[in-house]
Amino acid sequence: MKVGLFGFGRTGRQVAEEIISDPACNLTWVVRQSQETHHEYASDFLGYPHNRQGYFFCVDEVKDPDFFRNNPVDVIIDFSSTQALYEYAHAADEGIHIVSAISHYESAEIDFLKKMAEKTAVLYSANITLGINFLLVASQILQQIVPNADIEIIEEHFRLKKGKSGSALKIAEKLGLDPVNHINSIRVGGIVGKHEVVFGLPNQTIRIAHEAINRRAFGAGALFAARSLKGKPAGFYTMEQLMRAAFIEKIAVSDILV
Repeated sequence: MKVGLFGFGRTGRQVAEEIISDPACNLTWVVRQSQETHHEYASDFLGYPHNRQGYFFCVDEVKDPDFFRNNPVDVIIDFSSTQALYEYAHAADEGIHIVSAISHYESAEIDFLKKMAEKTAVLYSANITLGINFLLVASQILQQIVPNADIEIIEEHFRLKKGKSGSALKIAEKLGLDPVNHINSIRVGGIVGKHEVVFGLPNQTIRIAHEAINRRAFGAGALFAARSLKGKPAGFYTMEQLMRAAFIEKIAVSDILV
């Protein structure tokens, strides 16, 4: 699978390393704002000199309408900025799949992604780690089983992170909880990100938790999303949909085996 990556910041570099390390993938190019190490390779920068991948382009070069035709990939993975999606609009015209992992979009950007989804398969997730999306779906299923449980959300992040995490807010939304009263935030040290949903019952407590230990976890999730889009028709997809489909498929297979 040929991958084009937007963004080479703190998370983007870890994602690039995850892609390069996957023998089934090729990091074809990387688009970044900076022109440092312009037209060199991300793999050299990351310490993989014998496996050259990730040719650097600056964002101005992508403005060429023929860029994506001349530099084809199977999927674009975006870990850059909220405005980058406007730079790869022409990729949708070429049928290139898109995986956007930007932590927060305004409604205008979501609408723009959905417009691109009329032409190709587009997946958006504010937190694309496999664990957090499994936690989200599992928590919804458990809430259906124990609807009278007390539920609290605990989220832990690095000391300088401001505001409640987007993932915690989404969990609260999906569980129908008031975020002001049911999200408990902890800011200490250099925690990458931990989310826990606590279900309190009279005779037991059930905890569903996920902790990102390394930012490469975002890369693993993005590659799962990219592979899941393979063969899918144009449309707007979410990680939650993919996880639910996996749950249903697993249950169906279990029924057959029984």
